Amino acid sequence: MILFGTHIEKLDKLKKSNVSKYKLALVLKLELVVSFRQCKDVTRKKWYSVFSCLLSVVNICKRLQTENIIIIFVENQYYMPNTINKVELRNLHIEDYKELKKSMIEAYPEMVDSYWKEDHIEKLLELFPEGQLVIVADGVVVGSALSILVTEDFAFKTKTYKSITGNYTFSTHNPDGEVLYGIDVFINPNYRGLRLGRRLYDSRKELCEQLNLKSIIFAGRIPNFVKYADELNPKQYIEKVKRKEIYDPVLSFQLSNDFHEVRVLKNYLEGDKESQEYAVLLEWNNIYYEDNPKLINAKKSIVRLGLIQWQMRSLGNLEEFFEQAEFFVDAVSGYGSDFALFPELFTAPLMADYNHLTEAEAIKELAKYTEAIRKKMQEFAISYNINIITGSMPYLEDGHVFNVGFLCRRDGTHEMYRKIHITPNEIFHWGITGGDTIQTFDTDCGKIGIVICYDVEFPELSRLMADQGMNILFVPFLTDTQNGYTRVKHCAQARAIENECYVAIAGCVGNLPKVNNMDIQYAQAAVFTPSDFAFPSNGIKAEATPNTEMTLIVDVDIDLLKELHEHGSVRTMKDRRVDLYQLKKLK
Repeated sequence: MILFGTHIEKLDKLKKSNVSKYKLALVLKLELVVSFRQCKDVTRKKWYSVFSCLLSVVNICKRLQTENIIIIFVENQYYMPNTINKVELRNLHIEDYKELKKSMIEAYPEMVDSYWKEDHIEKLLELFPEGQLVIVADGVVVGSALSILVTEDFAFKTKTYKSITGNYTFSTHNPDGEVLYGIDVFINPNYRGLRLGRRLYDSRKELCEQLNLKSIIFAGRIPNFVKYADELNPKQYIEKVKRKEIYDPVLSFQLSNDFHEVRVLKNYLEGDKESQEYAVLLEWNNIYYEDNPKLINAKKSIVRLGLIQWQMRSLGNLEEFFEQAEFFVDAVSGYGSDFALFPELFTAPLMADYNHLTEAEAIKELAKYTEAIRKKMQEFAISYNINIITGSMPYLEDGHVFNVGFLCRRDGTHEMYRKIHITPNEIFHWGITGGDTIQTFDTDCGKIGIVICYDVEFPELSRLMADQGMNILFVPFLTDTQNGYTRVKHCAQARAIENECYVAIAGCVGNLPKVNNMDIQYAQAAVFTPSDFAFPSNGIKAEATPNTEMTLIVDVDIDLLKELHEHGSVRTMKDRRVDLYQLKKLK
């Protein structure tokens, strides 16, 4: 007897009918055959493939010594297009979301409203864009693999889907994690059977090798377990799947892709009735993983800062200025500093020769030295092997005077930064114009930000830099009184706490006679930290002696910031309510 069925429900009816044990065994065998789709869509198969399938069934019957042959064809359970002209594997883009959502809904019909929302995808792309993959067939997104990075310890200890995803916020993503954790993989049912899922997994493995990650870990559902829950426990079910006595569409696929089971997780995904809320923690090991590779140009964890508390003094000419500046560069470099920070407008003594002019004219004359000072600082950066932040100095451009400085890297490159917010005093006496560029800078010690004096009193600038990955904020300043210094100091401390970064400030001290509008200065160089257990309880790493010429050498640990971002007592960067407010640059 040969029975052609049109729906999988017929299989269930046959199981419940009064067939002999041999026939029941045959039906179970055929379920395995059909699940593997050996005869899935007859209209697409060459007839010899179908005959091959039938022959296999007959052989099974002979071994079971059954008299009847029952064959189940699941027609049109999955529709496949007749031809696919092009298949592309690439990174996910937010523009793909509509098609992604459609494929997700079709892939998970039993889990209503379980698809990822657009803000979820946006967050994943912001955190780890290279870990989000899609399969595109003829321009249509038909599958995807989504991932985050976590530490191995976290991956093995975390027992629920909500926990591993940070309650779907992905706050658990750790850029320094050594494990690629898969949070979702799916293929549109209309495109299954083309080994597209294997392509996604192979791409994940390649990414794991490229990023030198230790392994891929995820918890896989066992959707066919519900059919055997009355007679098998999860351990027994897994063993039968491994021996290919039972086919599970998820677990069988993972095992065939070189993943091995680690343990069974209970109550992993709430509402997963098919898996009875069980999941299997699976792992693929990267055999090419190198533990803590030693790279010549690897970014440092411990960064040494050299802050220069500059004494205002009369200088006869530019060479005397260079001599004094080189002395401090030599000093902080001799202690192995990675950065040297000069104060705001520390070039002001050179205006003494122009004291007969108005303040506005004198500052323009001082601006004529800026290019020569920049070049000399570049030379110092190379010869003393140190990154130099040149405080600030006037810069003349298109008839406007700007308050600017330069980051002179020890590799010989340099970049300019500009003061954005100009004080009333600077506008009144010098006619200084504010800049319009907000940026961070890449260095061999990580990403840094630089704001000049008054700019630190505007939290928006530092927050935008923190969003770009800034670890250290440098603040060259110039204040004449303790009142002015107090504003800079306390705002700098606030920036360190709210942006989970280090803030280094350095200013000028002493008196400067014979230079208009530069009579007195007050400063106390310092390095501020976030406020948590890994940092000083008062949030102050080190302070110089107030109003005295000196240097301050301070070590800061970038790894402590990474730990704070992920596991701090509070996480000000991650806990922002971006659903209620946003901060963005307008240009």
